[in-house]
Amino acid sequence: MISILAQERLLGAALGAAFAGFIVYEQRKRIYQSISPEHPQSQLREPIFGKQFRSEFELAWNKAVDQTFGPLVASRNSRRH
Repeated sequence: MISILAQERLLGAALGAAFAGFIVYEQRKRIYQSISPEHPQSQLREPIFGKQFRSEFELAWNKAVDQTFGPLVASRNSRRH
């Protein structure tokens, strides 16, 4: 059976890869739209994930990980002593 730490790392890698793929796709779409003759250059939009969104996402992610794995880590640490 795979350890919980390995499972968490695999989940993080899978989510990270999916998130990176989405970002690359959106950026490529915007690049192609910006060079398309159908769209004028004056229609530049704000970034998809601004600074505020990223900081809120980081806080939510850390809180979720702490709530999910906090009791497990505490019980594992208590067994060693």
